[in-house]
Amino acid sequence: MANLNQGQTLTVAQKSPAKSKRKRRRRVNRGSSRSELVQALQMVKRGQFQQASVKLFQLSHSPRFRDRKMQLKYLLGLMLYQMKMPQVAAFQFISVVKDGNNKYLRQALEKLSLAADSLGDDTLLNYAISRVKVDDFPRVHRDMLFFRIGEFQLRNQQFGAAAQSFRRVQRTSPLFPKAKYLEAMAYAESKQVKKAYEGFEDLVQAREEFGVTDVARVSGVIGQARILYQAKKWEEAIEMYRQVPRDTDAWHDTFFESSWAMLRSGRFRSALSNFHSLHSGFYEDRYLPESLLLRSIVYLYICKYEEMEKVLNLFNKIYKPVYKDVVSFLKVRSADDYFAEVIRAMKEFRDKGDQLDRTQFKIPFVVIRKVSKEGDFQRSYSYIVKLLEEKKTIDNMDSSWRNSAIGRYAKRVIQKRLLKARKRAGLQVRAHLDTVREDLFDLFEQEGFIRYEMINGKKESLKKKIAGKDLPEEQIDQDTQRDYYIQNGYEYWPFKGEYWMDELGNYHYVGTQSCN
Repeated sequence: MANLNQGQTLTVAQKSPAKSKRKRRRRVNRGSSRSELVQALQMVKRGQFQQASVKLFQLSHSPRFRDRKMQLKYLLGLMLYQMKMPQVAAFQFISVVKDGNNKYLRQALEKLSLAADSLGDDTLLNYAISRVKVDDFPRVHRDMLFFRIGEFQLRNQQFGAAAQSFRRVQRTSPLFPKAKYLEAMAYAESKQVKKAYEGFEDLVQAREEFGVTDVARVSGVIGQARILYQAKKWEEAIEMYRQVPRDTDAWHDTFFESSWAMLRSGRFRSALSNFHSLHSGFYEDRYLPESLLLRSIVYLYICKYEEMEKVLNLFNKIYKPVYKDVVSFLKVRSADDYFAEVIRAMKEFRDKGDQLDRTQFKIPFVVIRKVSKEGDFQRSYSYIVKLLEEKKTIDNMDSSWRNSAIGRYAKRVIQKRLLKARKRAGLQVRAHLDTVREDLFDLFEQEGFIRYEMINGKKESLKKKIAGKDLPEEQIDQDTQRDYYIQNGYEYWPFKGEYWMDELGNYHYVGTQSCN
């Protein structure tokens, strides 16, 4: 027993130096860790964003700082955000938010919302907004928050809640024009027509000082016109459409909408006057197949069968090749191909303008123009542009940062996000091409019905002519000279096949109806 006790005593005596050594090592490690953390925090305070980001990334992945990980992640996100890298920063804030149980949660949600807003990415915005509390958000950024919440609610068809969120955006905010427009849209979607009209009217009045071509003001005018059209107030809608300035991007589409109002009110001559401008050479790149069919219907109403047949033939000549090319492109392409083709066309059109060879693209150029203006594609494209800007920022950093762990990580993040964003944009293009294919298929069917009515009309007209009940060969105003005439202060000149930009919207159809 004595020997055993002695052995035990010797054993304890042998362990004591090892324990002491481990304690000293832990003390050294704690001191070293404290020193590294202090050094990183000092870099943050001094605004040394690059150096701080390198150190914070290193510390956030060290098991020695497991209990400080959320603090380090949050600070790293702040540094990256200051370095104009909102996408990489957002991932750090998401880590803090997902942890959920830390004192940096509220600040991380705030910064994540700002990063998502600057990127305009729907996925990030939805993630941030679904978790943020308005009362915890700084007042200086609340207009942005209300606007984004409204967008989120509008996408989810929560129209009443969306309208209320948009109403909370202050009139002094740069976001007010968009918020007011979307508020009115939310009311329109929920069938609150009076409130919708008042919202658009308020927007128009708020933007009067910015001139008649102000985009927000024009959007308000168009909104008012559409509300009047939906209410079947044709004459009022026509007058409101006329307030859209000709030198704005929206004029062409709204001019077509006003033609519908003219048709519904029985103003066939006015509708045909509009079509003369809409189908001029200035708008050859516009995708508007329905306008040709509508023009043929107006000719049907006034029994102008020869003109009607010309328009139907023109419809087939333009849009049958478009349909064929769209169907062909939809067969074998990957999502990347869809995106690449649209971007190539957009870039070349931006560089070459009217000199561009529009036949070189696999997707018809008129369809590319249409797709490139779709809201979902524009948002995706804008997000991709932001990612490319962030990639450029990373590439312009000095080599020591680029080759560091955080530099390599940032590059991987942007590359992966770009791949996903381009794929999503490509799928959106494909979806829009599918819609074009389906719409054109339906329109070709309608063209067949309209042509059938034309043939019947010709047949009836021929029967009446044979029976001697047709219109007289000479009509009252047949010999009237229309070289020019002046009426109510306007000067009228005959159209001789040459279009001028300043004449668009001012053509007047002076033909007569041929029905008896």
